[in-house]
Amino acid sequence: MSAPLYQLKAEFFKTLGHPVRIRVLELLSEREHGVAEMLRDTGVEPAYLSQQLAVLRRANLVVARREGTAVYYVLTTPQVAELLWTARTILSGVLAGQAELLADLRAVPRARTAREAAPEGEPVVLP
Repeated sequence: MSAPLYQLKAEFFKTLGHPVRIRVLELLSEREHGVAEMLRDTGVEPAYLSQQLAVLRRANLVVARREGTAVYYVLTTPQVAELLWTARTILSGVLAGQAELLADLRAVPRARTAREAAPEGEPVVLP
């Protein structure tokens, strides 16, 4: 019996749920990249990048090709780049909404606290 689609989707999103893997996919959304370039652009150690690339290969999101001693990676499908762009669009909307909320919060005059409202030297009575 195969796993339900929602479970497969959850596993797919778990694969995407890592900052280095997202950065690698963003780089590969632009064009093919060599491992040396990705090391420079991600700022991680070679062994760590290798682990993350292995996860992406096992998920069939990227494929590698060897040219001499260099290894180059490319996305297996342009839909991965589209998914990253969609995520960016969603986040932009969420952050814009949060920025509007923050602006609204800052626009409302601050209520005085009981301590600030009490006359000098008077005891503070809390409700």
